[in-house]
Amino acid sequence: THDRISNICDIIRANPEKYKDFKIFPCMPYAHKYANAVTELGIMGTLKEYVPGNFFGSLFKGGVAYLSKDYLSIMELMIDAEMKMFKGINTPVIFLQNVITDLLLGLRMTEMLVAFHKYIKKKYNAEAGFITMNMPMLLDVLEKAGIENPVICSSINKVGFRMSGGKEIYEETLRTRKFRAVAMQVLAAGAVPPKEALEYICSLPNIESILFGASSKGNIQETASLIHQFDIKNN
Repeated sequence: THDRISNICDIIRANPEKYKDFKIFPCMPYAHKYANAVTELGIMGTLKEYVPGNFFGSLFKGGVAYLSKDYLSIMELMIDAEMKMFKGINTPVIFLQNVITDLLLGLRMTEMLVAFHKYIKKKYNAEAGFITMNMPMLLDVLEKAGIENPVICSSINKVGFRMSGGKEIYEETLRTRKFRAVAMQVLAAGAVPPKEALEYICSLPNIESILFGASSKGNIQETASLIHQFDIKNN
């Protein structure tokens, strides 16, 4: 939910026919955005900038939530603030950043993960996605909490980079468990050449999507071409 996304959403809304097939997958929260806003606008200015709808009504809701320690209401308020810029945009999956996902996982605050899942579905008619550095553990927790076939984005690569528990348990989880996997950091921060990295990822079962960064249109086309090439080869 980087600030620049707001400008992109404005362009999409202004040209509905041209971008009718576009989908955006928000990932929240973007912590630097709020830190920078507080520096530039102050606390009250930041709240006015990002809290959606009726400012004082939302602020009252947040205040009551804080006083009553109702953290779930605070979470809902923050989600609404993040989603404000995406009004009218197709957002089929809304992701929770790994910093928050793994913090809640470590604190065993499963109810917060479940609440995120439920609120995203109820308020935005979308699916909740979870980004994590510990995919096997997160899947265990979500399944025990009754969340079936979750969308989980995690580091998956040939050398086990940022794969908590090791590459083998990830491969076993992909082979034997029911969930929708999104692979990120597939190049392992440059440790694996692109062709080798993508060939490995495409050989794994249950990988529904691959998340990658690119610096140009050409990079995107080249990477997408390799993915399609290896996907056809393995299927």
